[in-house]
Amino acid sequence: MGKFELSHRVVLAPLTRQRCLGYVPQPPMILLYSQRTSKGGFLIAEAAGVSDISQTSPEMLGIWTKEQVEGWKPIVDAVHAKGGNFFCQLIHVGRVLETGNTVSQTLKVVWAQLRQHSLDRVGLGPLFGRVFDGVEIHGAHGYLIDQFLKDEINDRTDEDEYGGSLENRCRFALEVVDAVVNEIGGDKVGIRLSPFANYSESGDSNPETLGLYMAESLNEFKILYCHIVEPRMKSVFEKVDCLDSLVPMRKAFKGTSISAGGYGREDGNKAVAENRTDLVAYGRLFLANPDLPKRFELNAPLNKYDRSTFYTRDPVVGYADYPFLETTI
Repeated sequence: MGKFELSHRVVLAPLTRQRCLGYVPQPPMILLYSQRTSKGGFLIAEAAGVSDISQTSPEMLGIWTKEQVEGWKPIVDAVHAKGGNFFCQLIHVGRVLETGNTVSQTLKVVWAQLRQHSLDRVGLGPLFGRVFDGVEIHGAHGYLIDQFLKDEINDRTDEDEYGGSLENRCRFALEVVDAVVNEIGGDKVGIRLSPFANYSESGDSNPETLGLYMAESLNEFKILYCHIVEPRMKSVFEKVDCLDSLVPMRKAFKGTSISAGGYGREDGNKAVAENRTDLVAYGRLFLANPDLPKRFELNAPLNKYDRSTFYTRDPVVGYADYPFLETTI
């Protein structure tokens, strides 16, 4: 994957866990990520906010202050010590902070605030001087960028350069990509998209066309990868049967493709074998099985995840206490 030498195709998906204090990473995260690191593996950290207006609660991660960046360092060091590759997912939640407002109402405020933040102000300068290997831009799941992309939530008009036409709705996402690429280089940048999903009222009337346009447009910036959520994942925790496919996006995008969304071992292998993706991202299965790549290799039994512990504040239970294969056989 670009300059990154990977030993397998099993990616740790970004997983919100709400174990932070004041947006600052905490020591238990060192164990969480270290447990899930294998030599030559690829991990994407849970979403980190880029400013003090970008997250929904102080239990969520941030990376816009020196204290937050310092909190990330030992976590990344632990991943690197085991030979892993580690990207940070950057997020702004947008109108999720004020559910009920229209996009135009919320984004007028957000846009004015974002204009006041330089890239150094939101942490990208110190971030790449000393910490992560790259970043993933969160452009999915009804958050800020996705709110611009989707025509069922973006209520701006054709008179506005960020609303109306497909090209206008995609403008903000591509401007964000351009800004990050100019700061750190496209070989360290990925993006996550979910054109078929409808999170937080962010659906689209023609997701196939939206996804294809974004995939083609991203080639201009020569970014490392495009991380795409499968069409079957329509909303939170909902997996449905559908005929839609990511293959057109896969064929259009010239970088590495990562697919996510309800995969197991067999259908993940099949997606790679049929050249529908390069890598497969796993969330809940990787959470419950810190040695997931090894279990997949051996076709070993899997631990079951406990959904009730996903978003609790406990730094151990349901977080770093899932057993390894050696302790279960």
